[in-house]
Amino acid sequence: MAFILDASVTASWGLADEVSPLADKTRLLLNNEDALVPQIWWYEVRNLMLVNERRQRLTEKDTANFLQDLSLLPIQIVKGENEDAIFVLARLDRLSFYDAAYLALAQREHLPIATLDKALRSAATAAEVPLLA
Repeated sequence: MAFILDASVTASWGLADEVSPLADKTRLLLNNEDALVPQIWWYEVRNLMLVNERRQRLTEKDTANFLQDLSLLPIQIVKGENEDAIFVLARLDRLSFYDAAYLALAQREHLPIATLDKALRSAATAAEVPLLA
């Protein structure tokens, strides 16, 4: 079954010191399953890499290698988000617009979500969206 992947899990794959059993499990799932992401994921992941280059946790080469590896995974960027639905979720659950985009996609596609973000996990639980654990 496909699932929704958020940037917090993706970042864990690219940062050696941010190990997470959930991130490891999610990465293994991609051997047999597809992940769906909202458009914002593309920007979030690249911004996370850039920020960590500036903090000298990564080199430009690390970022390039990670993004190359990431491009080989079955991750589908889904277009056509419903702005109104995202605003409703962001306001209701006090989420960032970014996090609400992942939750809205999970609701629309009726798929579980993989996230390390506590606020997003809480909002998903409240919305009865299954979480990968």
